[in-house]
Amino acid sequence: MSERSVTKQKQGKRWYTIFAPEQFDRAEIGSTIAEEPDQVIGRTIETTLGDINNDAGANNTKLTFKITDVGSDSAYTEFIKHELTRDYLRSLVRRGASKAAATITVVTTDDYRVKLQPVAFTTKKADNSQEHAIRRVMIDLVKEAAEERSFEELGDSVIEGRLSSAIYGEAKTIYPLRRVEIQKFELEARPEELAEEEATAVDVDEDDVADDVADD
Repeated sequence: MSERSVTKQKQGKRWYTIFAPEQFDRAEIGSTIAEEPDQVIGRTIETTLGDINNDAGANNTKLTFKITDVGSDSAYTEFIKHELTRDYLRSLVRRGASKAAATITVVTTDDYRVKLQPVAFTTKKADNSQEHAIRRVMIDLVKEAAEERSFEELGDSVIEGRLSSAIYGEAKTIYPLRRVEIQKFELEARPEELAEEEATAVDVDEDDVADDVADD
């Protein structure tokens, strides 16, 4: 038995191998240690798309996963965030050009609430009306994409660059663009959390109605 195994047994702790969800082919993305399986649930791990796909060119894309289940010595995760690195985003900025960005919150067809932040970089300086029009395209296309896709499908369209390509294709007719990216895609609420929020909102509304009736 190795010295490391003896040390782990003495400490009463166990190592768990962390796997990405099926969406990422159950790729092994790290490991974590804990005394009890329940202590692993809820932990997050950050890696890059490059690490998962063995593609150094994709190391500018950070992916965050959250552990939701544990079985034996394995920990299973859900995908919760996609984000481009600051260094990569800074490399896209050019003097004398414009940057148009937006933050959009949408709900997917399977009731996941997601926040997306698209950003467009122009070839030269755009005026305010052109920047506004580009943002409008971003908002409309992101909302349309969410109305037609599940959480996983929307995530895939971001990671694979299809959503940013769609925005580029339409927004470039407003002003010449050099690049469009989705700089952040983040899970805000799962279906059960969204349902709970809606139920709470209904309860509050009913209480307000009851108070109004009582006042009358």
